[in-house]
Amino acid sequence: MLQNKFWQAFFAIAPLVMVFIILIAYFFFVFSMVSNAQEFEQSNEPPMALFANLGGFLIVILLAVLISLGSLIFYIVHAVQNPNLKENNLLIVWVLLFIFVGGIGKLIYWIVEIIGKRKLMSP
Repeated sequence: MLQNKFWQAFFAIAPLVMVFIILIAYFFFVFSMVSNAQEFEQSNEPPMALFANLGGFLIVILLAVLISLGSLIFYIVHAVQNPNLKENNLLIVWVLLFIFVGGIGKLIYWIVEIIGKRKLMSP
């Protein structure tokens, strides 16, 4: 699975895509709250639309957290098993980038260490 091109690309790109999906979901959530503000003020009942929209937004956030955690684990395992990093002592640098920079660090690793080395290794 670590050498599968699909999973390498998915775990490199998915966390950044999820950030944009979360931003879009947030704007839809805020827009729906603003558009229903008068209904919320006039009714004596709890705003059920608020809870329904909040539930969908929380599901998107939970999915993003799971994908991000899976991506972190995938790329740390990939870096540990990469023989090119052991001879240059870059393993610690990449793992720290994965932890502190997040999705951008994984994307850079995918471009530099996987795609770049793949082109060098192929005839």
